[in-house]
Amino acid sequence: MLRKILLPVIFVILAYGFWISPDVKDIAAGVAIFLFGMLFLEQGFKAFTGGTLENLLKRTTDKLWKSLSFGVITTTLMQSSSLVSVITISFLSAGLIGLAAGIGIIFGANLGTTTGAWLIAGFGLKVKISAFAMPMLVFGIILVFQSSKALKGAGYILAGLGFLFLGIHYMKEGFEAFKDTIDLSAYAIPGLRGLLIFALLGIIATVIMQSSHATLVLIITALAAGQITYENALALSIGANVGTTITAILGAMGSNVEGRRLAGAHLVFNLVTGIVAIILIEQFLATVNFLAEKAGIANDDYTLKLAVFHTLFNLTGIIIMLPFISPLVKLLELVLKPKKRKVSEPRYLNDSVLEMPDTAIEAINKEIRHLFDNAFDVIAFGLNYNPDTLRGDVSPDELNRLPDKVHKIDIDALYDRKIKFLYSEINAFISRVQTGTSAEQNEELYRLRMASRDIVESVKAVKHLQKNMVRYLASPNAEIRDQYRNIRSQLGTLMHEISRMEESEDPDLLMLSLDNLKVSIRRNDVLTTGVIDEKIRQRLITAEMATSLMNDNAYAINMADNLVEMAGVLFLPKESILRDQDRVISLNERDIETIFEDESTGTESAKVSGGVQ
Repeated sequence: MLRKILLPVIFVILAYGFWISPDVKDIAAGVAIFLFGMLFLEQGFKAFTGGTLENLLKRTTDKLWKSLSFGVITTTLMQSSSLVSVITISFLSAGLIGLAAGIGIIFGANLGTTTGAWLIAGFGLKVKISAFAMPMLVFGIILVFQSSKALKGAGYILAGLGFLFLGIHYMKEGFEAFKDTIDLSAYAIPGLRGLLIFALLGIIATVIMQSSHATLVLIITALAAGQITYENALALSIGANVGTTITAILGAMGSNVEGRRLAGAHLVFNLVTGIVAIILIEQFLATVNFLAEKAGIANDDYTLKLAVFHTLFNLTGIIIMLPFISPLVKLLELVLKPKKRKVSEPRYLNDSVLEMPDTAIEAINKEIRHLFDNAFDVIAFGLNYNPDTLRGDVSPDELNRLPDKVHKIDIDALYDRKIKFLYSEINAFISRVQTGTSAEQNEELYRLRMASRDIVESVKAVKHLQKNMVRYLASPNAEIRDQYRNIRSQLGTLMHEISRMEESEDPDLLMLSLDNLKVSIRRNDVLTTGVIDEKIRQRLITAEMATSLMNDNAYAINMADNLVEMAGVLFLPKESILRDQDRVISLNERDIETIFEDESTGTESAKVSGGVQ
C-alpha cells in the first residue's frame, strides 16, 4: 500500500521540480545515473561471490575482530553497505555463518561505507571525474558482452564505477547551476529542531533511493555548492545512516528467522548510533574540528569535515555496541522466534539466497542434511533403535542386542510430519536455482537432488521392512529371529557410521568403511548365499518366513546403497576424490560383483579400483 502511494508522490515532486528549474533535471539525472551505477557494481560483485567468498567467510568469521574486518574491507571494495548487508543475510540464512558473526560484519560494513564519503569529498569534487567516467564506460560495456563470467563481472564493475563518476559529475554541476535560481540554504534550520528535521529528511531520502551512499553523495555535492549548511548536512548524514537499514529489512522479508534477526540487529545498531550522534552533536563537532586541524584540513573545507564526522560517529557506535553483541543476540533470539509448525519446514531455503547460486547450493546441502536428520530419526525408530543411541558412542554388541520390547511405529505419520513437505520444498527450490547456473553448478544440483531422493527411498524401504521386523524380532523361532537381528544390526551400524561422517577429520576413510558395510550387507543376502534354501530344506523356517526374509533383504540392500550414495554427496568435501562421479577408490556395483564372483570361485579377495582391497 505504501509503495503504491509513494511512487506517484515521487513523480509529482520531480515533475514540480523540473517545472521550477531545468537544473533540477541535472541533479535528478545525476542521482539516477549514480543509482544505476550502484546496480551495475552490485551485479559485477555478485559474479565473484560464489565459492571463493563462501570459503573466505568460513575462515574470517570465527572471531569478532575478523567479522568486523571482513565487513569493513568488503564494503570499502564494493562501496555498498546495503549489498554487504543483503549478502550477509543470505549467508546467515544459508547457515554459512552464525548470528554473532553476521552482526560483526554489519558493524564493520557501517564503518566501511564511510570510505565513500572520503573518496567523494577528497577526490570526486576536486577532480573532473567525468573525464575518467567515459573510458570506464566504454571498456566496461565491452567486457559486459564477453562470455567469461569473470570478464563480464569485471565489465559490470568498471561500467558501474563509470556511471557513479558520471552521476557525481551531474549532481555537482546541477547544484552549482541550481543556486543561481534558488538558494536552498535559505531554508536552513538551526538548533535541535533543524537537527531532527534534517535527520528525518535523510531517512526519507535513503528509503526512497535505497542507498545511503547515494544520499551521502547528494549531501556532499549540495554542501560543496553551498545549497545546505554544514550543520544540516551532518543531520542529513545521520538520517541516511538510519535509513539504510530499510534495505536490510526488505532483504530479510524473504529470509528465515536468522535473516530477520540480523536485520533487527542492523536497525538497533543504526538507531543507537544515530541517537548518540544527535545527543552528543556538540562534542562530535568539537572533536571533528580538533581532528581536522591535526590532519591539516582547512577550517572551511566542510565536505572533508563531513567525511570525518561520518567516520567518527560510526566508529563511536561500534565502540558502544561491541560489548553488547552477546546480549543483543540473546534478545533477538528471545523476541524473534521461529514459528512452530505441525510439519517440518525448510530452515535454510529462502529467497535471499537465490541470487547467488553457490550460496543457494550450500543452503540446499544444509537443508538436505536437515532432511537426513529427520529421516535418521524415522529410520532409527523403524529399526527399533533410539536415534540418540545410533548417534552416540555405541558398541557393536549394543547394536546387535535385541530390544527389550519391539515397538511398531507409525512411519506413515512420521513421514508426513518430518519428511514429505520438506522433500517437496527442496525439489521445488532446486528447480528455481537451476535458472542461470553453470554446467558445474547444475551437476552439483543434480547430485543433491539424487541425494534427497535416496534419503526418501530409504525411509520408504524401512517402512516396508518394519512390519516383518516387529513380527520376527519377537518370534519364538530362533533362526528367523537371528536373521532379522542381523539385518537390523547391519543397518544400525551403517547409520551409526554415517552419523560420524559430518564431524570426522577423515571422512574419506569413513566413506570406505561405509562401502565395506554395503558389501557386507550384500554378502549376507540370504538368496545369494543359499542360506534360505538350506533353512527351508532343514525346515528351520517356513516358506512364508523365507519369502519375507528375501524381500526384506532386498529392502536392506537398497537402503544401504541409497544411504552410502547420499553420504558421499552430503558429507564428503567437494575436493575429495571419492566424491567424483566415477569414484576411484570407493566401491561401485562392478567391484561388488567382482568380489562375489571371486568368492564363489574360491579366489582371494578381489582388488577394487584404486588398489583398495
